Amino acid sequence: MEKWKVLKSEYVHKSPYGNIRKDTCELPNEFVIDEYIVNEYSDWVNAVVLTKENQMVLVEQYRHAGNDIYLEIPAGKKEDNETDEEAIRREIREETGFVSYKKPILLGEFMINPATQNNKIRTYLLLDAFKQFEQNLDETEEISVKLINFDSLGSLIKTNKIKTQLFTANAYFQAKIFFSENQLNRHKKVEV
Repeated sequence: MEKWKVLKSEYVHKSPYGNIRKDTCELPNEFVIDEYIVNEYSDWVNAVVLTKENQMVLVEQYRHAGNDIYLEIPAGKKEDNETDEEAIRREIREETGFVSYKKPILLGEFMINPATQNNKIRTYLLLDAFKQFEQNLDETEEISVKLINFDSLGSLIKTNKIKTQLFTANAYFQAKIFFSENQLNRHKKVEV
């Protein structure tokens, strides 16, 4: 299989939140797509955050495009020259006030939607988190922190008893796989 050839590329819109690019692409069979729209966004980080008491730290907030209030894991984009780990620690602290002395465990790196978007998300697991600070929210954020037992969240997701998004569901099940593969009880220490 071959990659497509970009014959022309121009920006339709640019903003601090992301750009919209219009490409003219030639496929390997020489068919030309005149207007292939690509959404350019920054890479994101998110994390399953667990306390010593096996509580998962979640954030509840209104999402305008979804026109509803969603329960999600802490997430955000990297700022300046941050590493992924620095970014996720900052996002967790700002959104929830929680911190951990443990090193974040990388659960996976995924493209968001490679058909139309160019960004990826790196998902982490943060263990033994505890509340140390008050939230430090942007003026556009209104976030409530919720604690839910880790073991019960899967059922809430599968039965649609909570409103969440794909990234939270994926991260949760990635964490379950991590614990299963490492034959770990979340109450035992994890060495990575």
